[in-house]
Amino acid sequence: MYPLRRYQLLLVVAMLSVAGAAAYRLHGGGAQAAPAQASQLASVDVAVVHSQPVIDWHAYSGRLEAVDRVSVRPLVSGTLTAVHFDDGALVKQGDVLFTIDPRPYQAAVDKARAQQAAARARKAYTASELQRGQRLLAANAIAKSDLAQKRNAARMAAADEAAADAALRAARLDLEHTEVRAPISGRVSRAEVTLGNVVQAGSGAPELTTLVSVDQLYASFDMDEQSFLRFMGRARGAGDKDVPVRLGLEDEQGYPRHGRIAFVDNGLNPSSGTIRVRAVFDNTDGRLLPGLYARIHVGSGAARPALLIDETAIGTDQDKRFVLVVDEHNKTAYRQVTLGAMQSGRRVIEQGLRPGERIVVNGLQHVRPGDPVSPRPALASAGAASSPS
Repeated sequence: MYPLRRYQLLLVVAMLSVAGAAAYRLHGGGAQAAPAQASQLASVDVAVVHSQPVIDWHAYSGRLEAVDRVSVRPLVSGTLTAVHFDDGALVKQGDVLFTIDPRPYQAAVDKARAQQAAARARKAYTASELQRGQRLLAANAIAKSDLAQKRNAARMAAADEAAADAALRAARLDLEHTEVRAPISGRVSRAEVTLGNVVQAGSGAPELTTLVSVDQLYASFDMDEQSFLRFMGRARGAGDKDVPVRLGLEDEQGYPRHGRIAFVDNGLNPSSGTIRVRAVFDNTDGRLLPGLYARIHVGSGAARPALLIDETAIGTDQDKRFVLVVDEHNKTAYRQVTLGAMQSGRRVIEQGLRPGERIVVNGLQHVRPGDPVSPRPALASAGAASSPS
């Protein structure tokens, strides 16, 4: 009997131990389990989405063109006697670039001046003869036919004087053209004809050099039909100057140069579905050269409210883009979004979010939709927006 009672006593002690452990886990141990569970929540950076005014921009590629480009050609024939510029130099309007032998043209001027003097002498003589004939006619000492001849001679002398004056002006103009001057200010190319060569005037005259303006340059590009209707359609009524345009060279960051629309073609090219647009930019630093590749940004003009978020907040789900929204209970929810253009390193969200919602901007790879999280404020606001530089 004694072993049986001892076994029953041991069984009772074991049952009491199990009950005590269960009670400890239920009352004492539960206070420690909650913090342990809280410590396992993913810590993520969360930002509030705000609405900001933005300008819609569209990027294009184009080439720079000179506003003024002149092919310098001789207007008179002769021997080239001097070149007055260094290849590639900057010249001002009116500077002498080439000299053609002026001696034949100076002789032509002297001859025309002499012919002018002779014509003036004949005019003076015939005028005095006409006056004398009029006095004789009043005294009935001359026939009317003689007076008519004197009057005709005076008129012919006046016409000869006018022709001599015109011939002298033409000779002086030819003499002036022996100095080939810069028609515009800008940068000159190399001399295509060297000293001693005989150049000919006319439609087939050789090109002496070329000259391009450098103060301003055009950036020409082709705009698609949708962008034209979006950007230019509203602005053409108020003037194309209201459309902001920016430019960046291939080695420049962003679009640091500001310009304006100078020309929009009068028709759309049906084969390409584009229209030719040209913007003008100041060349204050002299880096813009005709032919350079240009990156061009064209803006919508009027700002509109938009939501901007960091790229780190956007996830990829096959062909979809999504963000994780954090609700008031700090639980994440999957939200598909429609992306817009980039604005100063942030992405415009066209659809899928509302102002005031919180989104995960850092730590997206550590959580899944529906997970509770431990949110902390992000360093940068997800709604900050500004125009691209």
